[in-house]
Amino acid sequence: MKERLETEIKLPVRDPRALQRHFRELGFRRVKARYLERNHLFDFPDQRLRKARCLLRLRFEGGQAVLTYKGAPIRSDPHKVRREAEILISDGPCAREILETLGLRETFFYEKYRTVYASKGRQKATVSSYLAYDETPVGNYLELEGSPRWIDQVARRLGYSRRAYVTRSYLALYFQKCAELGREPANMVFPGRKS
Repeated sequence: MKERLETEIKLPVRDPRALQRHFRELGFRRVKARYLERNHLFDFPDQRLRKARCLLRLRFEGGQAVLTYKGAPIRSDPHKVRREAEILISDGPCAREILETLGLRETFFYEKYRTVYASKGRQKATVSSYLAYDETPVGNYLELEGSPRWIDQVARRLGYSRRAYVTRSYLALYFQKCAELGREPANMVFPGRKS
């Protein structure tokens, strides 16, 4: 199991094609092709994780499952910093059964397509820094994770100022979008897909 402090931001993407050109110009190349993530958030019936601003997620991507715990944000301005521990799970459905046996219940489900990029010279994105392009039902975002200095440098090179930084989770962005549209929140899934 890996435990560390995670520092990240999201950046809204308005023009994906222009962004792809920008990646090439800046020396970023794709190191992990586009794939679907299916994310299941769990909590106890009394919502103690949500109330503590923590998160327990079981993520399925391809043939893998990853169980992640995220602690309450230590800082959220301008970068979100929080404790994170995650472990690769060989049997995702069994992990789900264990969580439910312990009294946790799925509280939210969301999906997104993700493509991962690394800067020139790196064979893969490292745990310490990566740039991901996320396509979600509530819009497209870049997610930058790394040191604050690295995040600020990359964001600036991509044409973003700190005012554009988003530190809210996809859950919070989804609830905000539902409120804007006057819709009752459910799960964050692409049209035509079942949760």
